[in-house]
Amino acid sequence: MEPWQIKLRAGDPQGAWDLFHERYRRLILATIRRLVSDHDDVMDVYASVCQALSADECARLRRYTERAAGRAGAGTWLVAVVRNFTVDQLRAQHGRERRAVPAGLSGLQQEIYRALCLEGHSHVEAYELIRQRRGEPIPFSAFLREIRSTALQAPCADRAHVVQVTSPPPDDIATPEGDPAVTAEAAGRLGQALAGLPSDVRLAVELFVVEQLSAGEVARAVGWPNAKAVYNRVARALARIREVLGREGLGPGDL
Repeated sequence: MEPWQIKLRAGDPQGAWDLFHERYRRLILATIRRLVSDHDDVMDVYASVCQALSADECARLRRYTERAAGRAGAGTWLVAVVRNFTVDQLRAQHGRERRAVPAGLSGLQQEIYRALCLEGHSHVEAYELIRQRRGEPIPFSAFLREIRSTALQAPCADRAHVVQVTSPPPDDIATPEGDPAVTAEAAGRLGQALAGLPSDVRLAVELFVVEQLSAGEVARAVGWPNAKAVYNRVARALARIREVLGREGLGPGDL
């Protein structure tokens, strides 16, 4: 149990919030920045998120502690809560009618548009969500081709203001000269390697490599003991990805 949870159970919601906010404020900001690019908008949403989490003597944190603590780590739970809250804020601000799924897309393309443009998921996250919803295997390379087709037919309407995919999008990794078919296959392997990481390790890789938080900040956000743990686990994760790709005959020059 984390210190903020101990405070909360002891009947000190303000003390609990202070500890929770100190530990997770950077994770909250990083999650919001995945969806919002303008700094002032980020801070507005951040203030609203903090108000919602601390409202009614930290009722949301109390419900998590009492009901969900055994099912998801606090960092994982918080990312989902903040992402959903941010999307709701953006819809309220920009209007739902501007962010409807465009007509003329196939069923799969509608799901892709919704996951990427409306819900703000990364390419790999969208792949996992859609595959689970459909209950059927989808080759990642084919999924990437559908993403490209969707983007050509219906680019994200508010992409300049909203959808900021911080996990490196697999279809953006290839060199311009690469063969599209080879690129798609290589990207699929990379996506599978990333998706195979434990959730806390994948989050740490994203915060440390993509968001460029310090190792100490990542440790606090993910719940690891210290910065050394971040260096070690992220290094092992990247080495594991290189090993997996290497067995597939893929090197840095292939991505």
